[in-house]
Amino acid sequence: MTENIDIYKDHGRECLLKVENLSKHYIIAGARLKDKIIIDAVRNISFEVFEGDSLGLIGESGSGKSTAANMIMRLVEPSEGRIYLFGKDITMLDENGMRKFRKDLQIIFQHSNAVLDPKMTIGELLSEPLKIHGIVRDSMINDEVDRLLGMVGLSPAEKVKFPGQMSGGQVQRVIIARAISTRPRIIICDEPVSALDVSVQGQILNLLKSLKDELGLTYVFISHDLKVVRFICNRIAVMRNGEIVEIGTSAEVLGNPSHAYTKQLMESNL
Repeated sequence: MTENIDIYKDHGRECLLKVENLSKHYIIAGARLKDKIIIDAVRNISFEVFEGDSLGLIGESGSGKSTAANMIMRLVEPSEGRIYLFGKDITMLDENGMRKFRKDLQIIFQHSNAVLDPKMTIGELLSEPLKIHGIVRDSMINDEVDRLLGMVGLSPAEKVKFPGQMSGGQVQRVIIARAISTRPRIIICDEPVSALDVSVQGQILNLLKSLKDELGLTYVFISHDLKVVRFICNRIAVMRNGEIVEIGTSAEVLGNPSHAYTKQLMESNL
């Protein structure tokens, strides 16, 4: 059962996502059977994402960024706290309950094997979400696949290929096309360029930025690279050891950081 809450507003913009005191604990058996070790992957984080935002979650590896994203997607069960999506409490929903939200909440993973079946052609991979969510009539699916490929800078001729026959940059374009195929409102971008060559990263970032403007998307953008976040995000939340230590506009956080860890990150990214 979902719980209605008031829609939060920021200068007339709708709050699409609200995370409230969210935590994830893992319990590991100790040396003795009765001993337990509790590891806090994410500890008591809170933030809001308004329509049109691109919120960057930044921090070093192990800071809890991806765990937070997986909880928002409801791929990982939260230990504590609440998640509100489009004004609904989704914290305790099972997969059946989440199904109606999947169309509007998509994710772009870092690695293609998390989302692309290597035995399916590109055309099949893009047709799949169109059929599952009933985005277009069956007779229009082929045309829609061609349109999606064109939107991410690929030729319709690519749809007969398999992921293993494409370059890393091309595969990431397919993953992006698959994410936008359901016409979502929010996309979580989990380190979407970190596995790519530097020469290709800029192309993919430009694509993500242009699609955001063209389609009116809202991003939660996870990265350890401040240059990437500076380019694409208007707000930043800095994570360390599972906690948010600083949050604000990109200009505030990167122009005048208040936390020592943020300053350390900036120095290491120079």
